[in-house]
Amino acid sequence: MLQQKAEDFAEGLDSNSEFKASNDWLEKCKKRHNIVFLKLCGESASVDVSSCEVWISELPFLLKDCKADDAFNADETELFFQCLPNKTAAFKDEECHGGKQSKLRVLVLLASNQSGKEKFPSLMIGRSKKPRGSLLKLSHLQ
Repeated sequence: MLQQKAEDFAEGLDSNSEFKASNDWLEKCKKRHNIVFLKLCGESASVDVSSCEVWISELPFLLKDCKADDAFNADETELFFQCLPNKTAAFKDEECHGGKQSKLRVLVLLASNQSGKEKFPSLMIGRSKKPRGSLLKLSHLQ
């Protein structure tokens, strides 16, 4: 698509132009202008930037009387407990075979205060024979 737009632009500038937006041209253009294509992931794409700016300006006022020991944060993450690494070191001549990754996972909640002095035990939403969203402590992850 970018190559087609470049050719259309070149034609608009000079109808006699023999410009060809080849793959090589595209790679050199990306390198020259430090353009990279990244995979979008996570929730950052869904964040309203204007809301963040408002909170950044208001938060210091709201927390002026709070100590770092009194401000807590919690976040959830998925733990893929049966996944193997997807990269490895190998010699150039060796063949390397992977397998299908396990998708078994559990949801883990991690929490601590801002100073890091107080950390809550990790909590896990596990799987059971009768799924009801049971909440279990993970004592070995503390």
